[in-house]
Amino acid sequence: MKLTSPETILFNGKITTLDAQQPEVTALAIAAGKIIAIGSDLDIQALATELTLAIDLQGKRVVPGLNDSHLHLIRGGLNYNMELRWEGVGSVADALAMLQLQAARTPAPQWVRVVGGWSEFQFKERRMPTLAEINAVSPDTPVFILHLYDRALLNGAALRAAGITKDTPDPVGGKIQRDTNGNPTGMLIAEPNAMILYSTLAKGPKLPLSDQINSTRHFMRELNRLGVTSCIDAGGGFQNYPEDYQVIEKLHDDGQMTVRIAYNLFTQNMGNELADFQKWAGIVKPYSGDGYFRQNGAGEMLAFSAADFEDFLQPRPDMAARMEKDLGDVVRFLVENRWPFRLHATYDETIGRALDVFESINQDTRFDDLRWFFDHAETVSEKNMARIKKLGGGIAVQHRMAFQGEYFVDRYGKKAAEQSPPIRKMLEMGIPVGGGTDATRVASFNPWVSLYWLVTGKTVGGLSLYSENNCLEREEALRLWTAGSAYKSNEETVKGTLSPGMYADLVVTSSDFMTVPDAAIKALTSVLTMVNGKIVYAADAFSQFDAPLPPISPDWSPVHHFGGYQSPETHYALHANACIASSCAVHGNHKGHDGKLSRWLGLDSTEKQPQFENPWAMGCGCFAY
Repeated sequence: MKLTSPETILFNGKITTLDAQQPEVTALAIAAGKIIAIGSDLDIQALATELTLAIDLQGKRVVPGLNDSHLHLIRGGLNYNMELRWEGVGSVADALAMLQLQAARTPAPQWVRVVGGWSEFQFKERRMPTLAEINAVSPDTPVFILHLYDRALLNGAALRAAGITKDTPDPVGGKIQRDTNGNPTGMLIAEPNAMILYSTLAKGPKLPLSDQINSTRHFMRELNRLGVTSCIDAGGGFQNYPEDYQVIEKLHDDGQMTVRIAYNLFTQNMGNELADFQKWAGIVKPYSGDGYFRQNGAGEMLAFSAADFEDFLQPRPDMAARMEKDLGDVVRFLVENRWPFRLHATYDETIGRALDVFESINQDTRFDDLRWFFDHAETVSEKNMARIKKLGGGIAVQHRMAFQGEYFVDRYGKKAAEQSPPIRKMLEMGIPVGGGTDATRVASFNPWVSLYWLVTGKTVGGLSLYSENNCLEREEALRLWTAGSAYKSNEETVKGTLSPGMYADLVVTSSDFMTVPDAAIKALTSVLTMVNGKIVYAADAFSQFDAPLPPISPDWSPVHHFGGYQSPETHYALHANACIASSCAVHGNHKGHDGKLSRWLGLDSTEKQPQFENPWAMGCGCFAY
């Protein structure tokens, strides 16, 4: 490329470029939103003029901007400011204290919402909060707490606000837990369909438009703080196009986006999925847009009958007999119209049936170079991976097992978990793989937790799932989160490496990702994030370059008071008078748990692993069940 005078240079750093010719340099130069040169301090500083901004990296590590290939940013942004985050919180006591403090400041008729991204295994108590504890800290303000995609906990006020009574029938695929008198306890259970959880959450009040705009900007800033510069938005339930895209489109039009988004469209109408895509094909074309906001095709939901749910507390669901026809009608239309697509698929059995459909269509309507991939694929077999490879497909993996690996192990055994998903085998077979989170409801949006999982094979609770042969080296994991994700949106020629001609999207990390101890990976943040050559977040030694956003609104927002992703070193219980139960009939204050999950689950014993009809039988009888 033609070399021009740089607008910005970064020097005196440890820059991981992922460029094959110059994999590590100490300096780089930026102009017009792109990298124009990489190399030594001497070479790059020689390019500077009196107008060039020169930033001394002070020996810090720089990596390409992280790209989440499966994030629900558009939906998550609309709600971010009104959600209380338990992600990263270290104890039930602190989680309940946060709940109590937030309930006291949340005005009627708003709810306190804890919507995913956490696992009971992250808490030092190794348990979930009980319904009694939740009602004690918030007797009057409605509370809705989503745990993965398996259940939701509602206090009495939320049951009343949602209109759930003794006479409310169980929906298909879901269960309202009831006491001996038939009254709802506050537990909603996906058996295994999560629609009962989504539909109940949707009953809560929304933020007004101005706050949704503010909320989305602050969510993007939190992602920038964690080093995310791009994502592929996977749509979502109750996310209609184009109605629910007005906020992100306004931010794009106003030049206020700080995360690049390639968005997929997710069908909303069971039984009329094909009609959705036919309508959208007349409105928007794949890859239309620009570098900040572009269309990326269809999915992750293509047909409701083809969606298996990743609730490992429940048996694997069998897809309906009509799956092949429903999915085939949609995919044939997409391939005929050259629409890229992605498909949610947890289990190998679902993947196999979907591949039967794809291969049949390919016989007369060729896929050729059409970009398509499966999302999740925790139990995909080598046989089906070979079929994916042959048909030119890919896989996007997320760290869902980091949040529910314990449940998977209990149901399917430690041996099965060792290759769930078989990431190393995917890479060895040459399948394009992208990294991501599936945030915000099932897993955390923190990319460093995902990178920690890829490198160590451990859950957020510390359970080792994988042996070394299914763990990645740090640079390999980073490639999944950069170049691997860029391939999923057909943008590998402009993002994913810090090479001349590529977008100037980069992250200066708080500590050195390449050398910090494994456990420290999940605590990493950014101290300087650039998108398109512009600084969108800066902290610590680089704070003078930061450009703060407008204040968080509304003023009662949990984000305003607690921030986003939490730290286990923050102890809110010291600042609240939380009415938190400290004992239970079985184990007192839970001293019966020794904190070593492998022993608790019976995994370090030579005896046959026990199986439980009641998944809570392995722990206390005082869990929130």
